[in-house]
Amino acid sequence: MTDPTWNAEFTRHFDLTADSMRFTAYLLCGNWHEAEDVVQAAFLKLYLAGPKLARRDGLAAYTRKIVVRTFIGERRRMRWRREKLTDSPPEMPSGGEHVEDRLVVWQAMSVLGARQRAVLVLRFWHDLSVEETASALGCSTGTVKSQSARGVATLRHRLGPQYADLWQEVSRRA
Repeated sequence: MTDPTWNAEFTRHFDLTADSMRFTAYLLCGNWHEAEDVVQAAFLKLYLAGPKLARRDGLAAYTRKIVVRTFIGERRRMRWRREKLTDSPPEMPSGGEHVEDRLVVWQAMSVLGARQRAVLVLRFWHDLSVEETASALGCSTGTVKSQSARGVATLRHRLGPQYADLWQEVSRRA
């Protein structure tokens, strides 16, 4: 039997963070369908773990950690599946400046491994520190730094010099 207090707290937390978690998962996965699956699995894990949590004051960060780890776990399992993902037209975001640049960068990120992609999303999209990213991924700060450097180098090579302004912005944030 579930705790009614936890049910109410979980519902409030879900209402406040679901959209943010979906977008984080989209950045990691590259498509909305897979992102929805990752978020659904992450919230299920949170719901089941909730009654056992000693402290519930950091649920948003904890949920983001579950989303990232679920994504990485799914990518590991995908290597052994027979089905292969195919390219599909990118989903068009609504409005905003430099939409084409973002789509090109997100498409370029598809060549990165799950861990590198997770590091770049957490570091540069969520603007987490190296230490916060390491905590979210359950790895060392050195791993975050090396995965960041390798991921950015891969993107630089893949995208070429026409994105030099983007790299200067990333370097200022790092």
